[in-house]
Amino acid sequence: MKFRKFIQPLEEGFLSEGDVIRAEGLTKQFGNFTAVDHISFTVHKGEIFGFLGANGAGKTTAMKMLCGISTMTDGQVCIAGYDLKWHVRRIKREIGYMSQKFSLYEDLKVWENIRLFGGIYGLKEDEIERKTELLLDRLDLRKQKNSLVRSLPLGWKQKLAFSVAIIHNPKIVFLDEPTGGVDPATRRGFWEMIYDAAEQGITIFVTTHYMDEAEYCDRVSIMVDGRIEALDTPARLKEMYNSDNMDQVFHTLARRAKRDE
Repeated sequence: MKFRKFIQPLEEGFLSEGDVIRAEGLTKQFGNFTAVDHISFTVHKGEIFGFLGANGAGKTTAMKMLCGISTMTDGQVCIAGYDLKWHVRRIKREIGYMSQKFSLYEDLKVWENIRLFGGIYGLKEDEIERKTELLLDRLDLRKQKNSLVRSLPLGWKQKLAFSVAIIHNPKIVFLDEPTGGVDPATRRGFWEMIYDAAEQGITIFVTTHYMDEAEYCDRVSIMVDGRIEALDTPARLKEMYNSDNMDQVFHTLARRAKRDE
């Protein structure tokens, strides 16, 4: 296609083999306020990557940029092999997204939500039909297929939202505080679904306020005042900050914050 000659390719070798995300100097400014301040990191294929920070630290803003929901002010980012500046539409076909308020339509039935998201993610009609039947059985929602989503318990909504976010087998799924407001047993069940997805090769990029969930991640990044203050495995972070758990690590770093939430 003729327009391709105007698209600037990524610098050769920018994304290493085995990585699905690389950000260099990712920045977001709102006037004089720098919400995300030149952060750099990589995420590996099949990794469960925890992206943590207190309210106002900039993590949700950064995630929205990575998903193409918000434009970045500066930096270079590669998602699934594509430059975020030039290939936002292509990237959106390679990722899934689940917001903290659940990406479902409450006035639609269970089966209608599944079919809708299958269409949104570009699946063909026969694949949508197959995936709909598969998910109804896998989630044990066959009897509730004609129920409005608003009538489902919170835990079931959560599992359905995650399932439709990966219905197209994306390379990466972004989860923005997906377990907020549910009980510990339901959270554990949800994390079993996350592990299953990771074993299938889907990279999990997750934000959470529950520090016990940070222990489930392969690596954890902690943002403070728009910058990444620490990034490593939970075990190494606990050793580095002489802490017994990730909650202690988080609060040690969060106390360094200078700007208001």
